[in-house]
Amino acid sequence: MSTTTPSTADQLLEMPNDGKRYELVAGDLRVMSPSGWNHGRIAGKLHTLLGRYVLDNRLGEVFTAETGFLIAREPDTVRAPDIAFIANENLPPEDPSEAFWPGGPDLAVEVLSPNDRMGEVDEKIQAWLAAGARLVWVVDPQLRTVTSYRSTADVTSHTVADQLSGGDVVQGFRCGVAEIFGTTA
Repeated sequence: MSTTTPSTADQLLEMPNDGKRYELVAGDLRVMSPSGWNHGRIAGKLHTLLGRYVLDNRLGEVFTAETGFLIAREPDTVRAPDIAFIANENLPPEDPSEAFWPGGPDLAVEVLSPNDRMGEVDEKIQAWLAAGARLVWVVDPQLRTVTSYRSTADVTSHTVADQLSGGDVVQGFRCGVAEIFGTTA
């Protein structure tokens, strides 16, 4: 049994900048290791494709990896996906006053790094879905796949020969999986 008092979202916000990125999982601070160049390249391509489409079609807001989402309270959980999307119908009329976005995004995207453990990735998928994400994409640079989760039971894997669709979450968005990895099918 741990005797450490759980950290809160407010404490995470007040931490001095020590050059590290953190997530807060059920009150436990976790250091987020810097990602490699390939992770950044792939996340950047998908962010550009998705962001351009969302902006051109005025569908909502796309957020980058530094954006914290407060997805649970007591104990607090603040996660930061590599990319997030919130549809217009789920945006409040005024920007939230909280530092971290209150709740989950409609779409959370996680780009795997070589040091990611599947248990941690599964934990993130479940957390996003429990927080109200209607779609989670897990991008695997090594296998060159994108796996779509609508629930833990509704899972679809896409290869470089496939098209990735935003379905009813990012309506009309489609791109070739190969395009995300900078390859052709």
